[in-house]
Amino acid sequence: MQLVFIHGALNDHRVWAAQSRYFTERGHKVMALDLPGHASAAPALTSVSAMADWLLAQLDAAGVTQAALIGHSMGSLIALEAAARAPQRVSHLVMLGSTYPMKVADALLDTARDDEAKAINMVTKWSHTPGYAHPEPLRQLMQSLSGAQLLHTDLAACNSYDGGDAAAALVRCPTLFIFGSADVMTPAKSAAALVAAIPQAQTITLASGHALMTEQADAVNEAVLAFIGSQ
Repeated sequence: MQLVFIHGALNDHRVWAAQSRYFTERGHKVMALDLPGHASAAPALTSVSAMADWLLAQLDAAGVTQAALIGHSMGSLIALEAAARAPQRVSHLVMLGSTYPMKVADALLDTARDDEAKAINMVTKWSHTPGYAHPEPLRQLMQSLSGAQLLHTDLAACNSYDGGDAAAALVRCPTLFIFGSADVMTPAKSAAALVAAIPQAQTITLASGHALMTEQADAVNEAVLAFIGSQ
């Protein structure tokens, strides 16, 4: 099965390292993409809709006719929108650390615009369970991508996305939500309406903050494998 991983704000394919290795070892075809402007020279896109169109174009270019889309945070909205636009091309939808609407606090948006380094520190702190021992890799990854207000661009895209209700109504594939019990950025309760809008959506909650795929890599891998293997 073709698996396509879509990262979140000011991240790139590296956040999916554990998943890419795990599923490749089990015989799956894996694409972990870098959105334009993230570890690439292309200009960053400014809306979830444009990112979904870009994602589908990447599938076209790679000759992928059907895939499981696995997205984190902003990436989950991109995956949702793509699944709605091309339901025949999406076999499974997995949404980690997701909610809709994905409103971003004004304080974080303003800080991302005016002091990106400070905003990265804020996001790093809020992305992990209090006391988590290994927050530094995420901070370093985000710092390596910083510049040109990319974090602000991504967060603004999440904040302004208004197509979630319409997209959810068009999803036809099996869908799994993976939440973190200590996620203060997209708590599970904030996604209740989105979950209810997608037919037969399943949910699982892990002992994690927002950065589920790194903080609980093994549990995420096992949950996704069980999900795609059971359909």
